[in-house]
Amino acid sequence: MTVDTAAQPDQQGTETQAAEQAGKPLPDVDAKGMMQLLPHRYPFLLVDRLIDQVAFESATGIKNITASEPWFQGHFPTNPVMPGVLIVEAMAQAAGALVVHSLGGATGARRMVYFMSVENARFRRPVTPGDTLRFEVKRIQHRKNVYRFSGHARVEGQLVAEAVFSAMIMEPE
Repeated sequence: MTVDTAAQPDQQGTETQAAEQAGKPLPDVDAKGMMQLLPHRYPFLLVDRLIDQVAFESATGIKNITASEPWFQGHFPTNPVMPGVLIVEAMAQAAGALVVHSLGGATGARRMVYFMSVENARFRRPVTPGDTLRFEVKRIQHRKNVYRFSGHARVEGQLVAEAVFSAMIMEPE
Protein backbone atom coordinates (compact mmCIF):
# COMPACT_ATOMS: atom_id res chain seq x y z
CA MET A 1 0.00 0.00 0.00
CA THR A 2 1.35 3.39 -0.86
CA VAL A 3 0.38 6.57 0.90
CA ASP A 4 -1.74 9.43 -0.43
CA THR A 5 0.48 12.48 -0.81
CA ALA A 6 -2.35 15.03 -0.96
CA ALA A 7 -1.85 18.53 0.45
CA GLN A 8 -1.36 18.61 4.19
CA PRO A 9 -3.57 20.59 6.61
CA ASP A 10 -2.19 23.47 8.68
CA GLN A 11 -1.78 23.15 12.49
CA GLN A 12 -5.43 24.05 13.26
CA GLY A 13 -6.63 21.70 10.53
CA THR A 14 -4.33 18.99 11.89
CA GLU A 15 -5.90 19.16 15.35
CA THR A 16 -9.41 18.99 13.88
CA GLN A 17 -8.43 16.08 11.65
CA ALA A 18 -6.84 14.26 14.59
CA ALA A 19 -10.07 14.52 16.57
CA GLU A 20 -12.11 13.25 13.61
CA GLN A 21 -9.76 10.38 12.68
CA ALA A 22 -8.73 9.16 16.15
CA GLY A 23 -9.60 5.55 16.72
CA LYS A 24 -10.27 4.68 13.07
CA PRO A 25 -8.39 1.74 11.54
CA LEU A 26 -5.80 2.59 8.88
CA PRO A 27 -4.60 0.33 6.06
CA ASP A 28 -1.29 -1.51 6.34
CA VAL A 29 1.80 0.20 4.95
CA ASP A 30 4.52 -1.67 3.03
CA ALA A 31 8.21 -0.71 2.63
CA LYS A 32 7.49 1.67 -0.25
CA GLY A 33 4.78 3.36 1.80
CA MET A 34 7.15 3.68 4.77
CA MET A 35 9.50 5.70 2.54
CA GLN A 36 6.61 8.03 1.76
CA LEU A 37 5.77 8.48 5.44
CA LEU A 38 9.29 8.95 6.81
CA PRO A 39 12.35 10.77 5.46
CA HIS A 40 14.66 7.90 6.53
CA ARG A 41 16.33 5.70 3.92
CA TYR A 42 18.47 2.58 3.97
CA PRO A 43 20.36 1.79 6.08
CA PHE A 44 18.51 3.92 8.63
CA LEU A 45 14.90 3.12 7.73
CA LEU A 46 14.31 0.49 10.40
CA VAL A 47 10.66 -0.47 9.83
CA ASP A 48 9.74 -2.75 6.91
CA ARG A 49 5.95 -2.66 7.42
CA LEU A 50 3.33 -1.00 9.59
CA ILE A 51 0.23 -3.03 10.46
CA ASP A 52 -2.70 -3.06 12.90
CA GLN A 53 -2.91 0.73 12.87
CA VAL A 54 -5.51 2.69 14.78
CA ALA A 55 -5.30 6.37 13.82
CA PHE A 56 -3.37 8.46 16.36
CA GLU A 57 -3.49 5.59 18.89
CA SER A 58 -1.47 2.47 18.12
CA ALA A 59 0.32 0.40 15.50
CA THR A 60 2.67 -2.53 15.05
CA GLY A 61 5.87 -2.11 13.07
CA ILE A 62 7.78 -5.07 11.65
CA LYS A 63 11.52 -5.36 10.95
CA ASN A 64 13.08 -8.52 9.56
CA ILE A 65 16.64 -8.75 10.87
CA THR A 66 19.12 -10.11 8.32
CA ALA A 67 22.81 -10.99 8.56
CA SER A 68 23.56 -8.25 6.02
CA GLU A 69 22.47 -5.39 8.31
CA PRO A 70 25.33 -2.84 8.26
CA TRP A 71 25.68 -2.57 12.04
CA PHE A 72 26.62 -6.25 12.35
CA GLN A 73 30.02 -5.53 10.76
CA GLY A 74 31.10 -3.87 13.98
CA HIS A 75 28.48 -4.93 16.57
CA PHE A 76 29.76 -7.66 16.93
CA PRO A 77 31.38 -9.48 13.97
CA THR A 78 31.65 -12.87 15.69
CA ASN A 79 28.40 -12.55 17.67
CA PRO A 80 26.06 -10.15 15.80
CA VAL A 81 23.62 -8.25 18.05
CA MET A 82 21.32 -5.41 17.00
CA PRO A 83 22.24 -2.31 19.04
CA GLY A 84 19.58 -1.43 21.60
CA VAL A 85 19.54 2.21 20.55
CA LEU A 86 18.48 1.09 17.05
CA ILE A 87 15.62 -0.92 18.53
CA VAL A 88 14.41 2.23 20.30
CA GLU A 89 14.87 4.22 17.06
CA ALA A 90 12.79 1.61 15.19
CA MET A 91 9.99 1.91 17.76
CA ALA A 92 10.09 5.70 17.36
CA GLN A 93 9.99 5.37 13.56
CA ALA A 94 6.90 3.16 13.83
CA ALA A 95 5.21 5.76 16.04
CA GLY A 96 6.23 8.64 13.75
CA ALA A 97 4.93 6.80 10.69
CA LEU A 98 1.63 6.15 12.50
CA VAL A 99 1.18 9.84 13.29
CA VAL A 100 2.07 10.99 9.76
CA HIS A 101 -0.20 8.31 8.26
CA SER A 102 -3.00 9.37 10.63
CA LEU A 103 -2.54 12.95 9.43
CA GLY A 104 -3.23 11.68 5.94
CA GLY A 105 -0.02 11.79 4.01
CA ALA A 106 3.64 11.71 3.34
CA THR A 107 6.40 13.70 4.93
CA GLY A 108 8.36 14.35 1.75
CA ALA A 109 9.79 17.81 2.26
CA ARG A 110 6.73 18.79 4.28
CA ARG A 111 7.07 17.08 7.66
CA MET A 112 9.93 15.95 9.84
CA VAL A 113 9.73 13.86 13.00
CA TYR A 114 12.25 14.80 15.71
CA PHE A 115 13.07 12.76 18.81
CA MET A 116 12.62 14.74 22.03
CA SER A 117 13.14 12.22 24.81
CA VAL A 118 13.61 8.55 25.69
CA GLU A 119 12.73 7.26 29.13
CA ASN A 120 12.68 3.94 30.92
CA ALA A 121 14.49 2.08 28.13
CA ARG A 122 15.00 -1.56 29.05
CA PHE A 123 16.65 -4.30 27.01
CA ARG A 124 15.67 -7.87 27.86
CA ARG A 125 17.53 -10.10 25.39
CA PRO A 126 19.74 -9.76 22.27
CA VAL A 127 18.22 -9.43 18.81
CA THR A 128 20.18 -11.38 16.19
CA PRO A 129 20.05 -12.21 12.46
CA GLY A 130 16.98 -14.24 11.57
CA ASP A 131 14.77 -12.55 14.17
CA THR A 132 11.60 -10.72 13.22
CA LEU A 133 11.05 -7.72 15.47
CA ARG A 134 7.49 -6.56 16.13
CA PHE A 135 7.22 -3.05 17.60
CA GLU A 136 3.95 -2.34 19.39
CA VAL A 137 3.57 1.40 19.92
CA LYS A 138 0.75 3.12 21.83
CA ARG A 139 0.09 6.82 22.26
CA ILE A 140 0.23 7.99 25.85
CA GLN A 141 -0.22 11.71 25.30
CA HIS A 142 -0.66 14.29 22.53
CA ARG A 143 -0.36 18.06 22.82
CA LYS A 144 -0.26 20.18 19.67
CA ASN A 145 2.56 18.72 17.57
CA VAL A 146 4.20 16.68 20.37
CA TYR A 147 3.41 12.99 20.79
CA ARG A 148 4.42 10.64 23.60
CA PHE A 149 4.36 6.87 23.04
CA SER A 150 5.18 3.67 24.85
CA GLY A 151 6.85 0.98 22.80
CA HIS A 152 7.44 -2.71 23.25
CA ALA A 153 9.64 -4.77 20.91
CA ARG A 154 9.07 -8.51 20.73
CA VAL A 155 10.60 -11.49 18.96
CA GLU A 156 8.34 -14.54 18.76
CA GLY A 157 6.14 -13.00 21.45
CA GLN A 158 9.03 -12.53 23.90
CA LEU A 159 9.71 -8.98 25.11
CA VAL A 160 13.19 -7.88 23.99
CA ALA A 161 13.02 -4.11 24.63
CA GLU A 162 10.71 -1.38 25.88
CA ALA A 163 10.79 2.40 26.21
CA VAL A 164 8.71 5.55 26.52
CA PHE A 165 9.59 8.25 24.02
CA SER A 166 8.44 11.64 22.75
CA ALA A 167 8.73 13.25 19.34
CA MET A 168 7.73 16.46 17.65
CA ILE A 169 6.19 16.67 14.18
CA MET A 170 7.54 19.77 12.42
CA GLU A 171 6.69 21.51 9.18
CA PRO A 172 9.86 22.61 7.35
CA GLU A 173 10.61 26.31 7.17
